[in-house]
Amino acid sequence: MILEQITEQLTETLTARVLTLFGHAIDRVVLQAPPRLAMGDLATPLCLELAKALKRKPRELAEAMVNGLQLPMFVQSVTIEGAGYLNFRFDRGAFTAAHIRSVMAPASPTGERVIVEHTNINPNKAAHIGHLRNSVLGDTLVRCMKWLGYRVETQNYIDDTGVQVADVVVAFRHLEPKSLAEVKAMIDDPGVRFDYHCWDVYSKMASYYATHPEAQQWRRDTLHDIERHEGDTFEFASTIARAIVKLHIATMLRLGITYDLLPKESDIITLHFWDRAFELLKASGAVIQETEGKHKDCWVMKLDESAEFEGMNEPDKILVRSNGTVTYTGKDIAYQLWKFGLLDRTFNFRKFSTYPDGHVLWETTSGDGSPEAPRFGGAQRVVNVIDVRQAYLQKVVKEGVRQLGHAREAENSIHFSYEMVALTPATAKALGIDVSEEDARKPYLEMSGRKGLGVKADDLLDALQSKAAESVREGRGEGLTGEELEQLGRQIAVAALRYFMLKYGRNKVIAFDFNEALTFEGDSGPYLQYSTVRVENIFRKMAERGVDARLDDASLDELTLTEGLTDEMWELVRLSAELPAAIRRATEALELSIITHDLFVLAQKFNSFYHKYPILNEKDPAERQRRAVCAEVFRQTMAATLGLLGIPVPERM
Repeated sequence: MILEQITEQLTETLTARVLTLFGHAIDRVVLQAPPRLAMGDLATPLCLELAKALKRKPRELAEAMVNGLQLPMFVQSVTIEGAGYLNFRFDRGAFTAAHIRSVMAPASPTGERVIVEHTNINPNKAAHIGHLRNSVLGDTLVRCMKWLGYRVETQNYIDDTGVQVADVVVAFRHLEPKSLAEVKAMIDDPGVRFDYHCWDVYSKMASYYATHPEAQQWRRDTLHDIERHEGDTFEFASTIARAIVKLHIATMLRLGITYDLLPKESDIITLHFWDRAFELLKASGAVIQETEGKHKDCWVMKLDESAEFEGMNEPDKILVRSNGTVTYTGKDIAYQLWKFGLLDRTFNFRKFSTYPDGHVLWETTSGDGSPEAPRFGGAQRVVNVIDVRQAYLQKVVKEGVRQLGHAREAENSIHFSYEMVALTPATAKALGIDVSEEDARKPYLEMSGRKGLGVKADDLLDALQSKAAESVREGRGEGLTGEELEQLGRQIAVAALRYFMLKYGRNKVIAFDFNEALTFEGDSGPYLQYSTVRVENIFRKMAERGVDARLDDASLDELTLTEGLTDEMWELVRLSAELPAAIRRATEALELSIITHDLFVLAQKFNSFYHKYPILNEKDPAERQRRAVCAEVFRQTMAATLGLLGIPVPERM
């Protein structure tokens, strides 16, 4: 990360220089790329800011600063521009020769443990398109944080005791009806998509409740039995939940998404996590039992004095209802305490499954655990990827941690929020959804799982894969076997979907559109794949024809690129060198669209560069090498960054 190193060294040099020359201590130095390449590579308004504090002219200060200034390695010169800006120019050849050896090199390990919790789909039906935004955001964050040197643990919380699972149990018992043995047979039947069947059953149950409100007593009785592990109801619920989770895991694996641990709500209840957290909350005075009013006999967290909840009509949050049942938020506080290692009890762990690459997925258990289980929990930072509608509840969880005296952990309880995913009317029609004339005029259509209106994640992936394969077959599929075409369709579908979920700001509602996601000529995953495959093909053809690009270590040691490195070539190198800082910035801000934007710009610059500077047929060896070096920098940058985005690079397109 040469550019970051140069920036750090310049910052230290300028800070020390100001203190030595003017006896003035500064808190920061702003160093940014100027608006035009002709103005240099980094610029700072430091002297303009100093002029205000020291009551002197900016250019006078700038002249004193540059006189005898020791420049870091790779910085060739400094000039004074405009009213007093300091503009730095790099030694392009030396910088490029060094950068090509460390393109997108991972950061050194920080030692900081981070838990990222994402996906968290209720295990009662098939995953849908909305879940995919959560899982893609979470998985990409995990990949980036690992690349930045953090020790990341990926958790997928399973609410196997909630209302949604209870409703499916009720439906199987009262609407179908089916015995536990019949449900198990259905799960084992390869001809039945159990998560799809449960999707329909759950929707039917919601409709039945609407016309038979008295049936909600079935739900209450079922929830009671599940939470207390009574009768065969708990086995019924856990059998359904476990089968659905396995199918969710398989769906997410299609997108390259994996997990380390599945914490189960049933184990939080059995191991009395909440009971212990409740004791701590009561002892600290964080919760009180109301003695009058509409919350009489409820245990409530008082939030009216917290700045986070200022202006709310009713900020206080019930954690335990008057009937003694605990709310989801109460259990979430207990779980958050465990994730930080602040609860004096823990789970046992056992293997849930093993991924094809050998990575073991673990689950919590209240029974005997495996001695081979790694350490889980005890993080310094916890990121919960949950949609924006859960913002209030996430604030309550954070406040619960804070009121227990854990200010640092509360500060490091981070809600990674995002807006919903909808469909454009055209895409909804393409997926078989009946779209009315009125809805066809809307910019997007909202989904509702309870109403059965939605797109299953696997159906969406199947449709994307089919359309991608069809597009390749019609335009670029000559010579591909059926198996190769199918694999390429899968790879393009993954790129299309993952990139689409990432390229918009997380607080923007996105309307998924087939044509926009699958285009090869715009801001899309397939466009980035095509740009990367294109540069791979350049080097493959050079090797086939025996054309010398001289990119081995010995040749790189002798690189003399300065005179012939044009602005277009240098811009490619600069954009590549800026990406690590962009990835760090995107990760810290939880705004991953920064990465997709910068990568798209880089791909555009390369395609423009290659149109102007073809490599394969260039006769001059020195010029060919300069062009090849820039292309290699681009190739390595794209391959590594697409990996962080979870986008595969096909062998050909």
